[in-house]
Amino acid sequence: MNIGIVGCGNISDIYFKNLTGLFPGVNVTGCSDLDENRTRQKNEEYGVPVYTTEELMARDDVDIILNLTTPEHHARINTLALEHGKHAYCEKPFALNREDGEAVLKLASEKGLYTGCAPDTFLGSGIQTCRKLIDEGVIGEVHSAYAFMLCPGHESWHPGPSFYYQPGGGPMLDMGPYYLTALISLLGPVASIYGRTSKAFEKRICSAENTKGQVIDVNTWTDYKGIMDFASGVSALVSMSFDVFKSEVPRIEIHGTKGSLMVPDPNTFGGPVKLFRKGDDEAVEIPLYAFPYEENSRGIGIADMARAVKAGDKARAGGDLAFHVLDTMLAFEDSSSRGEAVKLKSSCTRPEALTHGLEAGEL
Repeated sequence: MNIGIVGCGNISDIYFKNLTGLFPGVNVTGCSDLDENRTRQKNEEYGVPVYTTEELMARDDVDIILNLTTPEHHARINTLALEHGKHAYCEKPFALNREDGEAVLKLASEKGLYTGCAPDTFLGSGIQTCRKLIDEGVIGEVHSAYAFMLCPGHESWHPGPSFYYQPGGGPMLDMGPYYLTALISLLGPVASIYGRTSKAFEKRICSAENTKGQVIDVNTWTDYKGIMDFASGVSALVSMSFDVFKSEVPRIEIHGTKGSLMVPDPNTFGGPVKLFRKGDDEAVEIPLYAFPYEENSRGIGIADMARAVKAGDKARAGGDLAFHVLDTMLAFEDSSSRGEAVKLKSSCTRPEALTHGLEAGEL
């Protein structure tokens, strides 16, 4: 299927690379960006034709729009794609609020089109290996999980960090999708959230080379803590923060009646995966099962959407999962403001696991 890419910023290179080389079932037929220098670079490097966004949307040789714009434009560009009869897949998050996300899902349903959203890192070898271990009962019946993303924020390295500290930014909507999508793919949908939000600093001073000295007003929460209760009965302790200078806590751990599983960084595709079974002296690293996506395989989610469209079945990184992740993230803020647990109205089906023994490019 043919893909048109809207937005040629920092994240786009890995998509161009993988979608023009790794997955034989897709073809990039055009790109657009408000910055002509960016599209010129992509044309020179990958041979992809350049259009305006309006031209790209109208083309007959584009089946799916890959929306790599900044978060505040995700819902608008997705809507534009659907209105032009294109399937829509965007970078995370799916939208900045539930109303916009629900409107995109409703429009896609009305038009019989697919929607989807990053992250697709849960389809990498690392988390798929964890999924296989859990599904095979290696750690017994899962009863609890822990997830931590603790860092000092992005102003020390990012070339344009301001939007991380405005509404729609913060650690939950920025990094939360990786962690929550991984947890939902491993444990199923979330039923309720009890959360607390805060921020430690009213202003941030940039220290990256091109922004050094720039002062950013912090207009969003920068620290999230809470309990996620899953429909399965599993509970998870979650903490996401831009207010921590240094931390050595694990990324994700899953605990069961027969052992514990140390899940790799959900912002990566590979390992290590570590397993501790009752009676062992220490955790052992588990070789990644025969899943071919250990390296950076961003784009696997939209390639899988193309597969699903052709096969007439469900995309693994589909809109229902993306909206449920968004709903869950926003529930942390709702719970904090109300001072009580929030029951989620949304749900999703657990994404289908990848088949053991695939070759690179196969889904």
